[in-house]
Amino acid sequence: MILISNPDKSQWQEILKRPVMNTENLFDTVRSVIDRVKEEGDRAVLDYEEKFDKVALTALAVTEAEQAEASVGEELKKAIRLAKRNIETFHAAQRFESKRVETQPGVTCWQKAVAIEKVGLYIPGGTAPLFSTVLMLAVPARIAGCKEIVLCTPPGKDGKVHPAVLFAAKVAGINRIFKAGGVQAIAAMAYGTESVPKVYKIFGPGNQYVTAAKQLVSLRDVAIDMPAGPSEVEV
Repeated sequence: MILISNPDKSQWQEILKRPVMNTENLFDTVRSVIDRVKEEGDRAVLDYEEKFDKVALTALAVTEAEQAEASVGEELKKAIRLAKRNIETFHAAQRFESKRVETQPGVTCWQKAVAIEKVGLYIPGGTAPLFSTVLMLAVPARIAGCKEIVLCTPPGKDGKVHPAVLFAAKVAGINRIFKAGGVQAIAAMAYGTESVPKVYKIFGPGNQYVTAAKQLVSLRDVAIDMPAGPSEVEV
C-alpha cells in the first residue's frame, strides 16, 4: 500500500490516474498453459498446481471425506445460510415467465428461456477465499435450471480447499468441486480433462492471468460472463 499525504496540486492528476491492465501482454504465456491442458488433461493441471500454487496433488476432485463442515464456525454457517436465502429470494423474482401473444388469427408468438446445461464457476482462493462468490454464482445457476455446475478453486498449501468455500458450495447445492486455480482451471473447464467436465459457459472473477485465459477461450470455444476487473472483485 502506498500512503500519500498532502500531495501538491500538480500531482493530483497523476495520483488519480486509473491503472490500466493490458492482458494482451499475457496472452502468449497464458496460451501455452491452455494448449498443454488441452493436450495432457489432468496431468498438466496437476503439474501447474505444483508449479503455481506450490501444492503436490494426486487428484483434482474434492472427495466426500474432504468436506470439512465441522471446522466452520456456527456464526459463519448462519451468515452463509442467510446470504443464500437472500440471494435466492432476489434471483427467484427474476425467473423468466413466457407469455404467448397472438399477433393475428392463427399466429401465436412467444419467447422461451432455456438454461445452460453445464456451467463452470471459478472461485479465487489463496489468502482471501471468496466463499460469497460461490453463493452469488451457484444460487442463480440453480434457479435458472442448470443441470450441472462445476466449481474450480485453488487449494491451499496443505492441498485442501478452504472449509468455508466447501460449506458454501454444499449450501448452494454443488457437489462437483475441483482443486485447480489460475489459467489451468479455466482451461480444464473450457476443454475438459479426465476429471473436470467441459462446460458451456464460465463465470467468476480472478487475477489478470485468469482474465486473460477467459478472454482467450471465449474467442471460439466457450462463453464467459465478462473480463472481471478489480472493481468487480471488490464488490
